[in-house]
Amino acid sequence: MAYSEFFNPELETLSRPQIEALQLQRLQDTVCRCMGSPFYKKRFDSIGLKPSDIRSLEDLRKIPFTTKQDLRDTYPFGIASLPLDKCVRLHSSSGTTGNPTVILHSARDLDQWANAVARCLWMVGCRPEDVFQNSSGYGMFTGGLGFQYGAEKLGMLTVPAAAGNTRRQIKFFTDFGTTVVHAIPSYAARLYEVMTDLGIDPRRDTRLRIFAIGAEPHSEEQRRRIEDMLGVKAYNSFGMSEMCGPGVAFECREQNGMHIWEDYYIVEIVDPDTLEPVPDGTVGELVLTTLNREAMPLLRYRTRDLTRIIPGDCPCGRKHRRLDRMRGRSDDMIILKGVNIFPIQIEQVLMQYPELASDYLITLETAEDNDTMTVEVEMKEQFIDDYALLQNMERNITARLRDEILITPKVCLKPFGSLERSEGKAVRVKDLRKKY
Repeated sequence: MAYSEFFNPELETLSRPQIEALQLQRLQDTVCRCMGSPFYKKRFDSIGLKPSDIRSLEDLRKIPFTTKQDLRDTYPFGIASLPLDKCVRLHSSSGTTGNPTVILHSARDLDQWANAVARCLWMVGCRPEDVFQNSSGYGMFTGGLGFQYGAEKLGMLTVPAAAGNTRRQIKFFTDFGTTVVHAIPSYAARLYEVMTDLGIDPRRDTRLRIFAIGAEPHSEEQRRRIEDMLGVKAYNSFGMSEMCGPGVAFECREQNGMHIWEDYYIVEIVDPDTLEPVPDGTVGELVLTTLNREAMPLLRYRTRDLTRIIPGDCPCGRKHRRLDRMRGRSDDMIILKGVNIFPIQIEQVLMQYPELASDYLITLETAEDNDTMTVEVEMKEQFIDDYALLQNMERNITARLRDEILITPKVCLKPFGSLERSEGKAVRVKDLRKKY
């Protein structure tokens, strides 16, 4: 059956002037809706700002930023713009460092969220004939239900496998003919490890062809490794619970940046220190304003994620701007001996070596009042007994890392399978330094 290239042609083929006109209309509507929020009403009144003052997209900068702390301070429902009897769902973070962040949804919000995820999946070639398997957790985590409803909206047969139980995941691949999978990048590598143990060749013994990967920062090298291991195309996904969840931005088949759906969001990139805008192509902190949400719209929300807008047009024809892959988070940055380091920089170096497996751990410790970094990384099984190779690689990797991060770490090559595994997001950094 012949299908259109676009899930929603009317919105996906808008020109830049059309996108910006729609954004202004929706921004003005959103600001008016926010006056139903006790938090935003008080904030606007405190600075003498009225909804009628928002006459252009540039006027967005008159509005103060919203932060995760604002959501915690108004827990649970102080930012909501609709009464609870008009809401049908809430999601929240774990709240391990204080009050969780709670996001409310109306029935329309959920329908629009499903449309956004379906649009993402369709863009990379998913069609109703596909079988979609979701290895994300359900419940309060948005990745499970977000992809579930988007896949159903698109019309695929869905397998809500949820997180963990890797052998069962693989049995579902082979028994149900799964063709599309949603998984975090580190878990995609774990799936391949277990397939290898079971004697299953993903190219020969499964119908897998598309992986949607996201939820943790990963390098281009990690993505290519997933594609090579599993014989699939792996597409980068970005979402966060404060913005609904998955479906905020997604790669197209060109794999050259994630289109952010600008009929749903206004995107800003700002310097995380000065909070001033940076030019397209410059890395900064991602700030998002929701444009298509009823229950709990957010204005100028500081995501803490670091990325950049990729300049120029995409060959796919969509004019929605593209975000580069996430470089990490401004609050996940490692500061060691006065140098700013992001774990993704280390991964990019490690993934250059075909002898290395996918799992690594960065440990920060204090020894004799001196902060140190150790990078442990697993070798593939066939190389671990080659002592000369190990010595040479440790020296080579140390030098490459020193050139990249300007700090000389201790590099330890480990036997395959020796680092602790996680069914959720991979733990990449352990900071054991003394706190003075």
